[in-house]
Amino acid sequence: MEPLIALVVVTSALLVAGAAGVARLRPWPVALRGGLAVMFLMTGGAHFIGLRQELIDMVPPALPNPGVLVTVTGVLELAGAVGLLLRRTVPWAAAGLTALLVVMFPANVYYALEGVGVPWYDELLPRTLMQLIFLAATGAVLAWYLRGARPRPARD
Repeated sequence: MEPLIALVVVTSALLVAGAAGVARLRPWPVALRGGLAVMFLMTGGAHFIGLRQELIDMVPPALPNPGVLVTVTGVLELAGAVGLLLRRTVPWAAAGLTALLVVMFPANVYYALEGVGVPWYDELLPRTLMQLIFLAATGAVLAWYLRGARPRPARD
């Protein structure tokens, strides 16, 4: 639940700052990038500090080397968060994070179905809805920046 809260709070704060006159934050995708960056810094950091063992336990048993998988996905989340903050790398970061959310979703399903004492927000339906929100956010940023990168026809 904390990642969703971070995404909503940071994005909202940046949107308010943009509306209050901070010109760089005025476009909604910029605010959303900031919210996503904070969210992925939190979740990526959790792969190393605080929740590491819980994340290792979430890896389905059919996958090899859960510790390595958690480390790799943590590094990718942190790199993606930084990439969202650099205009040149936004499309790559958004695409990579979108793919990562899809690839990691089976671990969330496994945890929701097999975990003992799972909090309500990690049960399958709430977790799936949160994942869809995260995918919509990364997908919206990706679409915005890809659309803006296309050559525009010359105007007469």
